[in-house]
Amino acid sequence: MADTVADFVLARLREWGVEQVFAYPGDGINGLVAAFRDAGDRPRFVQSRHEEMSAFQAVGYAKFGGGVGVCMATSGPGAIHLLNGLYDAKLDHVPVVAIVGQTARSAMGGSYQQEVDLQALYRDVAGEYLVEVNVAEQLPNALDRALRTALVRRAPTALIIPNDLQEEKYSPPEHAFKHVPSSPPASLRSTAVPPAEELEHAAAILNEGSKVAILAGQGARDAAAELREVAELTGAGVAKALLGKDVLPDDLPYVTGSIGLLGTRPTYELMQGCDTLLIVGSNMPYSQFLPEFGQARAVQIDDDARFLGLRYPVESTLLGDAGGTLRALLPLLERKTERSWRDGVEKSVTRWYETLERQAMLDADPVNPMRVVHELSQRIPDNALVTADSGSSTNWYARNLRFRGTMRGSLSGTLATMGPGVPYAIGAKFACPDRPVVALVGDGAMQMNGMAELLTIARYRDRWPDQRLVVCVFHNGDLNQVTWELRAMGGSPKFEQSQTLPEVSYADFARGIGLRGIAVDTPEALGSAWDDALAADRPAVLDVRCDPEVPPIPPHATFEQVKSMTEAVLRGDPNAWHLVTQGVKTKFQELLR
Repeated sequence: MADTVADFVLARLREWGVEQVFAYPGDGINGLVAAFRDAGDRPRFVQSRHEEMSAFQAVGYAKFGGGVGVCMATSGPGAIHLLNGLYDAKLDHVPVVAIVGQTARSAMGGSYQQEVDLQALYRDVAGEYLVEVNVAEQLPNALDRALRTALVRRAPTALIIPNDLQEEKYSPPEHAFKHVPSSPPASLRSTAVPPAEELEHAAAILNEGSKVAILAGQGARDAAAELREVAELTGAGVAKALLGKDVLPDDLPYVTGSIGLLGTRPTYELMQGCDTLLIVGSNMPYSQFLPEFGQARAVQIDDDARFLGLRYPVESTLLGDAGGTLRALLPLLERKTERSWRDGVEKSVTRWYETLERQAMLDADPVNPMRVVHELSQRIPDNALVTADSGSSTNWYARNLRFRGTMRGSLSGTLATMGPGVPYAIGAKFACPDRPVVALVGDGAMQMNGMAELLTIARYRDRWPDQRLVVCVFHNGDLNQVTWELRAMGGSPKFEQSQTLPEVSYADFARGIGLRGIAVDTPEALGSAWDDALAADRPAVLDVRCDPEVPPIPPHATFEQVKSMTEAVLRGDPNAWHLVTQGVKTKFQELLR
């Protein structure tokens, strides 16, 4: 039996199969830190450079590993720092458990050092399950319920443990009033399906449609085989929400790519032209990129009733597991013999990739950022894990990177926070240490926290049998996405005092801490640089000097956006002529379709 409460916490985490805890120490968790030492670092204590990064690493671990991510921090400031990563987990529906310290129980309410009302602080982000443990007998139920709730609700939960309690002798709950027992960890997988009459109604809608479109989100990831069968029977084109980019490979000719502001023209055309829409496991928030209300009859499959009918007027809502529901639906679907809709979708996809290649190969000063991802797309291993940060580089991840094989990818989809690209990659590497990982990161995010987390990569790389972890930095000296948003949405020229970044060599920094550092400042060097980075015997940083004036123009840019861009130029954008030249060259490639 465990000796202390902290010993029990780690023992129970081991029972749940938790192999690492992403954390940063502090006196609010001294008892837990000592327990890690006494347990032989099982589970592993993975030390980040900042608690926010610990939370992001836990999110990345959960996204790519398929289980629960666990992060830990001290009381007060440590617990506060976890919040951004936990909100990322909440908005992207990722199971994460935060274990945080608190001041000693005897000092609570006394305005003691680092005393923060953590229950009030965490009530929103961990609202699915939040508990402060004040006696040993509350464990194991509190910890088990935090883990179960996180997994079932796909949400962050939190456990607050005062630091004096961590060091007390553990005593289990008794068979007595006001004691709550618990049960050992067990499978939580569900394959619930809707009633037969609801499946029949959904099938009738899909069978009656002649121009079917499918929108797949991350909730369809475990139903990829079934999704392919539905697409073949219905002759549908399949668009992917950004968080579902890895659900189906892009070498399927009817997969149109991403939807939304970072989406593709074939997806835009698919949604504009369809008469029937099937949404599977997606809560993509931008309803303006779905068909016009009333244009399409819609069916939606989701295992969370809160998101059914939320984004589009849905005629048939199917509450159930995506894979099980699609398997039950398949025998009811009729194969469409008229394939002109599908043929048109496939031709549009082919033309689009030809357009993307022409755009990527355009000259820029010095390197076209689209070409960075284009060259990667031709070389990336079929089993790679890809993380992307928030910024203009996200556009090229969304549009130019073609997924194939068993590739996986993710980013901060709903919170769209800067900074998770590198810590996600660390979490992914701990989840799948035998697979290559690539992080696509802007220099703004890299300066925000990515450079510090390179130290974490250097520290733990010997734990990964496959050493391939490549951080590609889009080095353009500009907070580029905001610069383009200022131009396109407000007609404002670039404000250099807020947008320009300090100059630094990311390749030199990487070499200085024992990683491979590769600097690229010509397009001709890109291909061999990727080959070098992906074959290196250690994690690598690819430092590519990119042109900040290559526009991330949506393929469906509105008149108002173009008008605002023009106004920004006329108001004295510092790079006006080059900006216009690159914009015209890039957009012209679409006219050659």
